[in-house]
Amino acid sequence: MKIQLKNSLLPLAMAASLLSGCASGPEVHAVFDRAADFTQYKTFAFASPLATDRGGYQSIVSQELKANTKREMEARGMRLVETAPQLLVNFNASLSDKTRVSTMPVSTVGYGMGMGYYGYRGGMYTAYPMYMDQTVVSQYKEGTLNIDVVDAARKQLVWEGVVTDSVTQKDLTNMPEALAIAVKAAFAKYPLPAPGK
Repeated sequence: MKIQLKNSLLPLAMAASLLSGCASGPEVHAVFDRAADFTQYKTFAFASPLATDRGGYQSIVSQELKANTKREMEARGMRLVETAPQLLVNFNASLSDKTRVSTMPVSTVGYGMGMGYYGYRGGMYTAYPMYMDQTVVSQYKEGTLNIDVVDAARKQLVWEGVVTDSVTQKDLTNMPEALAIAVKAAFAKYPLPAPGK
């Protein structure tokens, strides 16, 4: 009975290890205006209101995104100004429920098809393993962050970074750190790298 219980938990443990192995960081996509000369931009400001603001007030998410983006923009030689910025930065963030379905082959040896079926093997050797598909369904939350950089004079989007990742309870509890990681990942694909990168 103990052996059967261990074997029945094996596929779940394998699925968990495969899923955690896939979690190598956020998925980042970026597009930019190839005609834009990013070296000419020296000043920026934030859109008002930001898409992440709610009900006429600035959200904590907006505050964190602004602080991290300011750091990334300043690292690229730009400065935050109150009036007449060359670039405007806007954000959008969403959280949605997702379902992950994974199918993997699982050996049936130990499920009554190996030694148990042909008792004469008696531990000397096992049957050639047979495989069946096991489907594992799990629920998770997915967060998406969009960072838009707009040429203020032309009112034209010149760069957009999109970061998507699964969101854990730890991320929700420590949101400033999660947002800092997301912003840094997005700006790693900005056309103008920070010095030393």
